Amino acid sequence: MRKNVLLLFIIALFISLNGAFAQPSGEYGVVIEGYDWGPAVSKVILSLEEPATSVDWSNYKIMVQRSSDSATIPAGQVLGSRTVIAGYVSDTEGNRLEEGNHATLVLYVAPNHSIGSPIQYSGGSNNWINYDMTIRNETRGLVWNQEVNRIMPIIDRFDLSGRFSNDNGITMSYASYDPQTEEESPLIIWLHGGGEGGVDPSIPLVANKAANYASDEIQALFGGAHVLVPQSPTRWMDSGQGSTSGQADDIYFEAVKALIDEYIAEHPNVDPDRIYVGGCSNGAYLTFKLLIEYPDYFAAAYPSALAYRNANLTDTQVERIREIPIWFIHSRDDGTTEPDQTVVPVYNRLMEVGAPNVHFSYYDNVVDITGFFGGDGYHYPGHWSWIYSHANVATRNYDGSLVMVDGRPVTIMEWMAAQTN
Repeated sequence: MRKNVLLLFIIALFISLNGAFAQPSGEYGVVIEGYDWGPAVSKVILSLEEPATSVDWSNYKIMVQRSSDSATIPAGQVLGSRTVIAGYVSDTEGNRLEEGNHATLVLYVAPNHSIGSPIQYSGGSNNWINYDMTIRNETRGLVWNQEVNRIMPIIDRFDLSGRFSNDNGITMSYASYDPQTEEESPLIIWLHGGGEGGVDPSIPLVANKAANYASDEIQALFGGAHVLVPQSPTRWMDSGQGSTSGQADDIYFEAVKALIDEYIAEHPNVDPDRIYVGGCSNGAYLTFKLLIEYPDYFAAAYPSALAYRNANLTDTQVERIREIPIWFIHSRDDGTTEPDQTVVPVYNRLMEVGAPNVHFSYYDNVVDITGFFGGDGYHYPGHWSWIYSHANVATRNYDGSLVMVDGRPVTIMEWMAAQTN
């Protein structure tokens, strides 16, 4: 009861403050960046009435209201303040200028700072929410409360308009990135987890850091690569009769393969000998299903948090995939896709049949790899092992040794770039 009363008081205060400064009001844009844990509003760009050469960012206070007609937002994550940590004069896109008509405020972000997120996990899926900001310059009595622009670095590189339907009535949205080169380029396929299904392909890119496969760093390793990110309307493990972890066919694998074929047909510069597939959890299940069904098609695979259960993998299927280069990523404390039921016995069986190019990065925990939020002392949920794939920091095998290519240690993406049919 106290929490409800406090929430009503905060809402009333927010509305009061918003109204008190409603005139004059200004326009703002937001920058949404992807982090290991998900997206956050990292900057706000304010329109200024006249050109400026400096920004006294300490004068600004920011209140946020998060709301949604569909997602349930916990009471403590509806209203809150954002901390400004820096500021500078910029253009409308947030690029730094010596003199300009905009001020960009840099905001504090952190994995445990939910008020900074423009999405909400609710009902088993991630959803965009309303993210309303009121920015006040307390010295000058000015307010900005009209959002006019959203910038999402890297995500904005993707075409989000992709739609695909097959003859069986399966329809999917998808995002794609074209490296804009006439040279033959590989294709990287990412299959999202269970919380990123739906009809908005920006969600599989932003709910975790999957958009990073189009980053300059990873693109440079491949000499430019196409990136294809299909989106399941439900979940990849949907059998039509419930969930499958390999005991029955899902309803999507044939449609996903057909989508890949169509994409390649529409992009004749895709190198057919360098098609790579990976995914997390639900998407790692589908990755494995595609390898079993089309073992000669993919040059390599990179599943994390594998949801395909070893009990449902036959000896014949193990033999079918033994020659495919695969790099597994998992965490020992994953309570969702328990490693002793999934990746550990699957990896061991591949080793037993002499798989020549299979690797397995096995972590005790999923930690803050940036070092900004506690480093090894900060633990994400154990299921989030895809962080090590997206950030391209996986380097070690199951026994702790470094994975090598041509006598030198490599990251998972460097390894994958070296694989070809």
